Amino acid sequence: MMWSFFSRDSSKDFPYDIGEPVGGFDQYSIWTLHKAKRKSTLEEVSVFVYDIRSGSDTKCELAKASLKRLKTLRHPSILQYLDSLETDKMLYVATEAVDPLGSYFAKLGSDNVQKGLYLAWGIFQITRALSFLNNDGNLRHNNVSAWSVFVNASGEWKLGSLEYVSAADGNPMPPAKIPVTLEVYDSPEKNDQTKLKAATKCSVDMWGLGCLVWEAFNGVLKQRSNLKDIEHIPKSLQSLYCELVGASPSNRPNPADIITRCRKPGGFFKNDLVDTLLFLEEIQIKDKAEKNRFFSGLTTHLDNFPDNVCRHKILPQLITAYEYGDAGSAVLAPMFKLGKLLDEVEYQKRIVPCVVKLFASTDRVTRSRLLQQLDLFVAHLQPQVVNDQIFPQVAHGFLDTNATIREQTVKSIIHLAPKLNYNNLNVEVLRHFARLQARDDQGGIRTNTTVCLGKIAPHLHPQVRQRVLVSAFIRAMRDPFPPARVAGVLALAATQQYFLLSEVANRVLPSLCSLSVDPEKTVRDPAFKTIRGFLGKLEKVSEDPSLRETMEADVHTATPSIGNAAATWAGWAVTAVTAKFYRSQSDSSRPRPPLTGRNLSKPASLEQPSSSSLSTTTSSVTSMTSLEHESNDTSASASDYGNNDWDNENWGEMDTSQDPSSPLAASSNNGALMAANVLSEVRDGWDNEEWGSLEEDPCEEEEQAEQEQQQQQLARQSISSTTSSSQQHQRPLLPHQQQHPHQQKLQQHELNDLIEPLAKLNSHVTSPSKQSMLRPKELPNLSSSNTSPTSATANCNNISPPSSHLNNSTHNANWNSDSWADGEFEPLDESGFGNAKLDEARRKREEKKLQRQRELEARRAQRASGPMKLGAKKL
Repeated sequence: MMWSFFSRDSSKDFPYDIGEPVGGFDQYSIWTLHKAKRKSTLEEVSVFVYDIRSGSDTKCELAKASLKRLKTLRHPSILQYLDSLETDKMLYVATEAVDPLGSYFAKLGSDNVQKGLYLAWGIFQITRALSFLNNDGNLRHNNVSAWSVFVNASGEWKLGSLEYVSAADGNPMPPAKIPVTLEVYDSPEKNDQTKLKAATKCSVDMWGLGCLVWEAFNGVLKQRSNLKDIEHIPKSLQSLYCELVGASPSNRPNPADIITRCRKPGGFFKNDLVDTLLFLEEIQIKDKAEKNRFFSGLTTHLDNFPDNVCRHKILPQLITAYEYGDAGSAVLAPMFKLGKLLDEVEYQKRIVPCVVKLFASTDRVTRSRLLQQLDLFVAHLQPQVVNDQIFPQVAHGFLDTNATIREQTVKSIIHLAPKLNYNNLNVEVLRHFARLQARDDQGGIRTNTTVCLGKIAPHLHPQVRQRVLVSAFIRAMRDPFPPARVAGVLALAATQQYFLLSEVANRVLPSLCSLSVDPEKTVRDPAFKTIRGFLGKLEKVSEDPSLRETMEADVHTATPSIGNAAATWAGWAVTAVTAKFYRSQSDSSRPRPPLTGRNLSKPASLEQPSSSSLSTTTSSVTSMTSLEHESNDTSASASDYGNNDWDNENWGEMDTSQDPSSPLAASSNNGALMAANVLSEVRDGWDNEEWGSLEEDPCEEEEQAEQEQQQQQLARQSISSTTSSSQQHQRPLLPHQQQHPHQQKLQQHELNDLIEPLAKLNSHVTSPSKQSMLRPKELPNLSSSNTSPTSATANCNNISPPSSHLNNSTHNANWNSDSWADGEFEPLDESGFGNAKLDEARRKREEKKLQRQRELEARRAQRASGPMKLGAKKL
């Protein structure tokens, strides 16, 4: 047993598994090079092996001398030593995983630009290593060639083969080399003793550097006479190359001088790749302004850099710079672009943890850049990570006081929707979308919310989709902002496969017809086109009822066929609604809200509406053409709410203290959101937190219809009784014109008090068989002597055009004060008025009306002598 202990193979204690040898290297070295792996971590390494038994004493001394030098010389451009083992039979030296440069030339790409940049970086590294040896270490290498240079996984060139290293002040005679194939790299003074007197400490190595330069552009050197061929050497390097391979040793430059000369503007070492890699090596001593400037310009250069350099050299430096430095959000763009080079395992290990950490940041610039570049990395995010760690952070952006953050948050849902669970997508996202569509003071955000809802429709739950889509799109068609109305029309057409035919006839078409008289032609055109499409669809089913099942096939389908939808008549709308998000083309001619550090330090200032607010929505017709611009890049559109000079602005931090479920969370700004507050008073159920409220009970609908019919009949009777005593006008008053109290008498005021509760009722019941239809909103118009049933019926579903003399609050109030469910008509049924229950209900309402009139008179008497209060009506 003792004998077996002494006789066992000691190489088994070497913590590396040695693999296959690298071919061709042993012809130029006393070593054989093997690929290997560390036993504990499976990390790839290289192992140099020397067979002591088959070698001579001279070779053995050279091998041991090389090992000694490799252990003691540490430099970024010298081969990295890891471990070694010497036995009576073999000598093992483990280093970082490398390939000989002589065999690596074949792996270089044919791209001349990329290859030129890379070769300059490699030659620079070897020149730097020789400068370290000659000047700092006072040593000579004596064996510089393509076979003494090694390339690691990062594409860095490392100087190795240190067998012949000697003191610079020793014998200037170049040593005899083994094997003889290395003699082709010997300098001329080896054969001419008279030139040795002119030799310097770096002359031999500079000759070898010249040979390396020639091999970099021509391949492995076969004979010394080939050095005269300089055709393939760059012109910026030719003069220096001639000095390196000159016959006189004294004329060969010092490596430090070479670096200085070639790093000047126009020099061979002065290029984007060398500049980038040198900056990353010194990034710890750079200030923040330099880092931001560097990272901002890095993305455009990455396409010209070799993949292995980007993947193993630049990307780790970027991740480190962000995690442990103050690089800022400018590092995100190049980091995500380089992430494409990683496989899925590496991406999950290196990039995803960084992304999760970035989303937790409250810095607005970081959040905006993440949302803008979400499409670059969202495919690598697991659904659990998105739902548990990323979406809760993204949801804060819906409530941010900065319009750009809200806009980018809405757009980001396009990429996140396929990975969101039921609650996050069908409850949380839709709740935020409903609030933004109804209350946001920025017309562009309301428009993009509608566009985004149309895009994520395939991912919604069928029941939720059926309840929400029509209500949301009809609300968009009532928006005073013309592009929002266009978005609502296009979204209806693009998602037409999700609507029941009865819903199309009873809800969609009546609402679309109101836009046929819209003041904006760019709204009317798609409205007419969509109307024709829906009518054609209904006509086909009327001719062939068996088509109904096919037409409604996707209504209750969880994963509808997108291709089937695109192949229908609404394919044009699919293209339009899936193109770029809205961006007003008049932005270039209007002043943008300033994003200075002084203003951005106050969150309230970020909420001031720009000049593109609701009062200017009747301006340019061309402001909506981008909605139909066909583009596959949904992230290319710039923001409406500020410039892109992110790094020069102090955006501050996001306010994540607001409770997303709070109705007040979205109204944290100052008085500029007056219009949004008016909108919040009247809601049609789309932005209700309880989505079940959108599902109507048929019994409740019938009761509501009966009560509504009674109220309308009472209203008509009251109107007929007061018309004779009211003031006669030249023309019918529009609803918003009736807001002027000085033009009304007491009887008209009492009439408004009667009509006001009626106008706030919601009803989702229609009866196509009824021919006499009227909306409560139009009832006040009957008090005018010039109002006829014909004109009232013609205008019953029209939206009052935005007027330039009205303020934003008036527009918004008119837009959403019509609380009829999604613009439906309400039939009047005269047959039910003889019912005893209806008579009893009428009697109770008349009593309530009289009681209310008495209360109004009492309040009027109390404030007749005192000053008027803010918000009180003037009688």
